Amino acid sequence: MHRLTGPLLAVVALCMIALGSSNVSARDDGRYANEPLHAWFDQLASGKGLCCSFADGVKVEDVDWDTLEGRYRVRLHGQWIFVPEAALVTEPNRFGPAVVWPYMDSEGATQIRCFLPGAGA
Repeated sequence: MHRLTGPLLAVVALCMIALGSSNVSARDDGRYANEPLHAWFDQLASGKGLCCSFADGVKVEDVDWDTLEGRYRVRLHGQWIFVPEAALVTEPNRFGPAVVWPYMDSEGATQIRCFLPGAGA
């Protein structure tokens, strides 16, 4: 499990705000409004839509993502999951570390809404 600190916490908070439920919005106390990457994270999208509109982003350590046979993959819950081409965020990473927006489908399988490769990729 990854610890949420600094800019990563801001990312998660921004994504939660974008979800729009009253319970989540109550967590927005304005402390991330002046974060330099606020607007950038708000507009991140993949072919599946806005990243923050669907699930919380999670920082991915370098050892937990790579490429295999020309495709990105991410280790989540101890399993390697290939990133669907439509889930790839293609703009340059201003944050630095890789970020993934996972979710559970109706059958309980982990899926990927968005994946932002690390800045060195």
